[in-house]
Amino acid sequence: MLAKQSIRRKFLFQLIIASASLIFVFSSFLYFYIENSIYDEKHKELIQFAKNIANDQSLLHVESDSSDSLLGIEIEIIQVKKFNPDIDLYETIKNGRTFLTLIYPYNFEDLSYLKITKEVTHTKKLLDKILRYIFIINILGFVLVILYAITLSKILIIPIKTISNRLSNMNEHLMKPIKVEELPEEFEPLGVTINHLIARIQNFVKYKKELFIGTAHELKTPLAVIKLKSQVTLMKKREPQEYIDALKTTIKSIDEMNIIVSNILNVGRQEGAQLEKPTKLDLIVFLKNKANDFKLLAESEGKIVQMDFQPSTFMATLQTSLLNQIVQNFVQNALKFTPKEKSVMIKSSKYKDGLLIEVIDEGCGIDDSVDLFAPFKRQGDKSGVGLGLFLAKSAADALGADIKIQNREDGVQGTIATLEVKSQPSCKIST
Repeated sequence: MLAKQSIRRKFLFQLIIASASLIFVFSSFLYFYIENSIYDEKHKELIQFAKNIANDQSLLHVESDSSDSLLGIEIEIIQVKKFNPDIDLYETIKNGRTFLTLIYPYNFEDLSYLKITKEVTHTKKLLDKILRYIFIINILGFVLVILYAITLSKILIIPIKTISNRLSNMNEHLMKPIKVEELPEEFEPLGVTINHLIARIQNFVKYKKELFIGTAHELKTPLAVIKLKSQVTLMKKREPQEYIDALKTTIKSIDEMNIIVSNILNVGRQEGAQLEKPTKLDLIVFLKNKANDFKLLAESEGKIVQMDFQPSTFMATLQTSLLNQIVQNFVQNALKFTPKEKSVMIKSSKYKDGLLIEVIDEGCGIDDSVDLFAPFKRQGDKSGVGLGLFLAKSAADALGADIKIQNREDGVQGTIATLEVKSQPSCKIST
């Protein structure tokens, strides 16, 4: 009925044990309180008898609310050489009858004591009956606790079942966010997280569709060129140079297709990289090394790479290859669109519980109406397949990081590419 690691089973077990312990402790205290109260009353009653007898040497002066209190009393005078004051009252059982005996000083000169014995069989039976009733009530209470725990556990997992049923009826084409406001307050964070995951899945499906459509379109164009050029070449005999030109065009188209295929293979490699075990890394050291590598490349192109890394160190646990792909894409794009004698700034700063990485260029800027993270979306007149930012976005999603590209707002033309990296990954991969 319940899984081995079922939270519901643990809840039932803990609630039943706690309730049973509470019932047992409360009932025990109640019974002992009733028993002690009755025996204290009997003790006081016997002491009162003893005092009256010691003072008046008669039972005629015994004050009692009922004459029944004198029934079953036996009185005798005994002599004890050594009296133990700790045993002045004790209980004995004889022939199935219970007696309560009090030893009380009577005459100190001859060391005589009053021994007053009163039958308390009915009182003992009453206590036994109370104990049985308490035991029966405990059993009924325990059964009610079990029923209550089962009912309560079912009520508590209703939201989980509702969310599960809602998710089981979804597919990648008909995914709708969960209405968080309809969930209990305790399940709102879960609903928000699931909605965030649904949004990521929707983007993933959307971009995958665009990737397939774009791939077909990108490959169709060079194939059409190859086919058309070959058909035209074969229509009639031509000079050797014309055949060479046709072959060169075919080779160029094949090279373009190879670039597209290589980038598509990078998509597959990146999905494999998402399954790598996260490792602990000093992001500041990583960024300095990457910046130094690109600084040499920038100098060879007549461009400037500036650096500003804060704080001095920042440790994070993540897949290094995914981070490298994002940073490399940012810097490569910045250098590609930045003119000569202009600069690219690579900087980092602390924010909340993570690190903000920024790559700021002095290029041509971007068109805000275009989704640059979609596959095969190109910006400007530079060469490229248009999969770089798509891969960067996928890598950022896998890292649980936020990625953004926007135009500069400081009066200088260019873009700012930002990456917000958390100190811990959003989803750790078990090994």
